[in-house]
Amino acid sequence: MEDKEEFLKEFGDYYGYPNGPKTIDEIRATEFKRLEDTVYLDHAGATLYSELQMESIFKDLTTSVYGNPHSQSDSSSATSNIVREARQQVLDYCNASPKDYKCIFTSGATAALKLIGENFPWSCQSTFMYTMENHNSVLGIREYALNQGAAAFAVDIKEAVDQDGASINSVTSVKLSQYPVQRRNEAEVLEGELTGDAYNLFAFPSECNFSGLRFSLDLVNNVKQNTEKILEGSPYSKGRWMVIIDAAKGFATKPPNLSLYPADFVVISFYKLFGYPTGLGALIIKNDAAKLLKKTYFSGGTVSASIADIDFVRRRESVEENFEDGSISFLSIASICHGFKIFNNLTPAAMHRHTMSIVMFLKKKLLALRHENGASVCTLYGNHTLKVSSSDSGSIVSFNVKRPDGSWFGYREVEKLASLSGIQLRTGCFCNPGACAKYLGLSHSDLLSNLEAGHVCWDDKDVINGKPTGAVRVSFGYMSTYEDAKKFIDFIRSSFVSMPSEFEKGYLLRANSVPYPTEGFENRLSSSGCYLKSITIYPIKSCAGFSVKSWPLSTTGLQYDREWLLKSLTGEILTQKKVPEMSLINTFINLNQKMLSVESPRCEGKLQIKLDSDSYLCGKEEFYLHSQRKEYKTIKYGLIFIYEQQYGNMHKCETLFKKRYEVQCYENEINQWFSNAVGQPCTLVRCCHSQYYLSLNKNRSMGMCRDVDSRMNFANEAQFLLISEESVSDLNDRLCSNTQKLSGGAPLYVKPMRFRPNLVISGGEPYAEDGWRNLKIGNTYFTSLGGCNRCQMINFYHQTGQVKKTNEPLATLASYRRVKGKILFGILLRYDPVNGPGLDAHSWLKVGEEVYPNSE
Repeated sequence: MEDKEEFLKEFGDYYGYPNGPKTIDEIRATEFKRLEDTVYLDHAGATLYSELQMESIFKDLTTSVYGNPHSQSDSSSATSNIVREARQQVLDYCNASPKDYKCIFTSGATAALKLIGENFPWSCQSTFMYTMENHNSVLGIREYALNQGAAAFAVDIKEAVDQDGASINSVTSVKLSQYPVQRRNEAEVLEGELTGDAYNLFAFPSECNFSGLRFSLDLVNNVKQNTEKILEGSPYSKGRWMVIIDAAKGFATKPPNLSLYPADFVVISFYKLFGYPTGLGALIIKNDAAKLLKKTYFSGGTVSASIADIDFVRRRESVEENFEDGSISFLSIASICHGFKIFNNLTPAAMHRHTMSIVMFLKKKLLALRHENGASVCTLYGNHTLKVSSSDSGSIVSFNVKRPDGSWFGYREVEKLASLSGIQLRTGCFCNPGACAKYLGLSHSDLLSNLEAGHVCWDDKDVINGKPTGAVRVSFGYMSTYEDAKKFIDFIRSSFVSMPSEFEKGYLLRANSVPYPTEGFENRLSSSGCYLKSITIYPIKSCAGFSVKSWPLSTTGLQYDREWLLKSLTGEILTQKKVPEMSLINTFINLNQKMLSVESPRCEGKLQIKLDSDSYLCGKEEFYLHSQRKEYKTIKYGLIFIYEQQYGNMHKCETLFKKRYEVQCYENEINQWFSNAVGQPCTLVRCCHSQYYLSLNKNRSMGMCRDVDSRMNFANEAQFLLISEESVSDLNDRLCSNTQKLSGGAPLYVKPMRFRPNLVISGGEPYAEDGWRNLKIGNTYFTSLGGCNRCQMINFYHQTGQVKKTNEPLATLASYRRVKGKILFGILLRYDPVNGPGLDAHSWLKVGEEVYPNSE
């Protein structure tokens, strides 16, 4: 409470709508009850609708009859009236007179931008100029410009600032720093031939969705009236300049006043304003600009008349009707009126002050965080002005997190841990490549190198060559609270402001040591007091397994382990991550009968598939799984062993490779059974051969970065996963302690099978397996590949025949088993053919066999 009192002393005049119809606490208690256990911090991606708003929409739609507006009936007239009202509300919100502007409804801001790009009067003398901080949807306009022979280039805005760091808004204070000019048809026009007759287009966002930087709306008048001065005499300053404001981010709390800043085009998306409806946006267009757009296509609703068998069409004169193809989304349009009602009650100015008070608080706290050695924890991007009254910052805080030694925590690690703590945020580049490269200091060669390394949008490659490839973004909405920001700060402090745990120190020490050669390690084996407690086989990837007392080994691991998988009709591999119900599918293999049996609560009867029969098969096919990894390899005795560090004759190999599978396909009857079991159409396939087929190194040449003697079926990382009962017991002690501290409820308890191990051992010390390099179970030798990186799958559990999900045990594991962004529990093994006897019909693992590890 003391922290909040301190916050209110500084921001109480701005925070919580002190003069509004409801306080922020009342708004959250009555309109956002679903956020009780969730901290939602991605309002720049999609803000949240209020429950009161949805109640009003539901009441409206269930008590009114809205028909297609392309008619004269009473229901159509009702729709036309509500659409007309919605258009006026959009124009009123940005102080645009209907005499000067029209509101065209689209399927979103992206569709509005596309409409401009494809209909703009481009010529070989035109120019498309845009700020580096622009969304991909704006950059896409460049394609239309370049294809028509126009020039295109990015600019940085250079504004003079006062002593407090605020921008000085005047014509002379703004300069545009121009990037290289792009052209596709260079021969068509020379720079010296540019004239003042062409139409040019300049695009900038009202608020950068990467950094939260707000651009001065003076740019509108400066570009339209003084382009030659701000471009410092560039030949591309000639012609008539028109301006787009991308207001998808920023429109809610700072709508452009179009009576003062008469932009030609403004684009918005309503889900970023009110949370609902999605799939609806608008283009606010100046009447003069609308006349210049050269629309080719016509459709229902856009013509006054057309004749089918001759070239005749007469288009409607109304701007809105001319550009709104087909029937507009009139029920969604009716819904926005209820969103504007909430905004008008709170007022944009009050929403801005409220969100900015939280933003300033968060920025101050993040900038103040220090590691024990005094190093900064967070690097923030964008404007660092810490005044609520600042007009240069929006409701976004974008940053990355550093370790005490200056290296970066990956943003995906932050996102995953935040999710475990009930915090929803966004990471990456947010479809804003220019801002991302600018703030992160990524050169063109960096970006291309990252692409070669396999990095694409939304993947997990968050740090490449020591540099972040994106950032963490926190953004606030009108319903955000101090408590949201406080919980996030506490999360960053507890998760990242600390020295490495003893586990992490020890793990990294072992990883950095020179690896022993594997041959002859049997001489270093020692009794551990451990024995093999259970053996589990999972025939179908991501489905339930079955336990046995003994089981034969094969060159791929345990015989038949993950030899089958389910694929969607589009080719996507189905796993519990996306289809949790797969864990309810039980499997069993009878070796004597050579029969795979499968049962599901969704299917009547047991499905039985003979292992050595071709009667179920309907052919073969092949597919590839693409992957990328950084490996270090050394060749000994004809085998390639992969390590994580570079020593001696080991050399680094960055590879982009794919694994080729030959699979057997099954008949429709079997596929239908599994489709019913998982609740979606799918097919069953069986692996009959796999190999790493191709790899390309950094120089695009052929490579062989693979372990040629370690074959796998459809396992993700290794042939075997080993779990220790003692390690699980220690985890349960921690879970029990955490549960009682946080809620006082019944303690959580997880069993070893929650982690889907193949091998469970008993005896010895908790986590002793972390230090094992090799081991022997019975007469079989294994090499440890290191810890298993755990994911959300271990948080699924069964309750009364249903699959449920919680944050545990992954959240507790993250608190003490985290190393370099990975949450490790259990170890991965591969069969070692160097020291042990070759596999034959007598190669079995048996429960009760003693475990002999080598931890040197």
